[in-house]
Amino acid sequence: MSKVKYYYDSETLSYRKIEPKKGRKWGIALLSVLGLFLASFVLLVTYYSIPKIETPKEKKYRRELENMKLQYKMLNNKMDRQEKVLNEIADRDNTIYRLYFEAEPITEEQRKAGFGGVNRYNKFDGFENSELIKETNQRVDQIAKQITIQSKSLDEVATLAKEKEKLLAAIPAIQPIQNKDLKRMASGYGMRSDPFTKVRKMHRGMDFSAPRGTPIFATGDGLVTRADNRSSGYGNHIRIEHGYGYKTLYGHLYKYNVRKGQKVKRGDVIGFVGSTGRSQAPHLHYEVFKDGKQINPINFYYGNLSAQEFATLLEKSREVNQSLD
Repeated sequence: MSKVKYYYDSETLSYRKIEPKKGRKWGIALLSVLGLFLASFVLLVTYYSIPKIETPKEKKYRRELENMKLQYKMLNNKMDRQEKVLNEIADRDNTIYRLYFEAEPITEEQRKAGFGGVNRYNKFDGFENSELIKETNQRVDQIAKQITIQSKSLDEVATLAKEKEKLLAAIPAIQPIQNKDLKRMASGYGMRSDPFTKVRKMHRGMDFSAPRGTPIFATGDGLVTRADNRSSGYGNHIRIEHGYGYKTLYGHLYKYNVRKGQKVKRGDVIGFVGSTGRSQAPHLHYEVFKDGKQINPINFYYGNLSAQEFATLLEKSREVNQSLD
């Protein structure tokens, strides 16, 4: 309730009530409103002009947020380096390792494919740095997938390398008789004169003349499948199954040094030169089979001959002469 004011009237010798003027009332009200707006404006300008005052808890949260952003930046830099290394390994994997072992390269789409189905990164939505967190987690998942694919590929390459090693050991790659002076190659593969009928016919192996009892070597790793004289013309002979489609035959032996079912390594002495069966003189008749077909053994002597020795042997093997069996 507003306070009533009075004044003393000397003429009437009495107190009279002071009646406020209506216009003044409205003026005071207007000035009050303007003053309120002006004060609010000043306070607002002051608020935006001075630095924000942080509470200790806000300072702590701000530092944690800045540290988190720094850690994510460092993590992404590390992933950049890891991706570079992974890409280099993948490139060597496709262009060297898998190519060498005749394996199909892994496509870029297979290595870097995304993750289908439900969006697995929705749980990171709703935060101030959601995109940073989502992108980083996605990169981590993709790198992990690339590492898994590359690891499986290298496991496959390692298996292929072991198989390749077995293949290289199985291929008949040396001469069956020591032939340092290259004078023991009596007859090569091809059309030759038969020593008994004098008729030209196909000679499907190579003849190495040597004294009786000269050691004969297995030309590759394998399994002895025959060591007998029950094959027409070959006399005492040995057959070795090398795997991967390769077989070798050693004929006219004086005696054996292995038995059927025995495993042998390249360079093992398997028998000794003789002149059994259809033979004109002591020598070794040697044949190489690939996928059931007889092929020229001259192509398999890279294991113990120099380039010059091989060229000389090749020249002698081409001489059209008489075979010894």
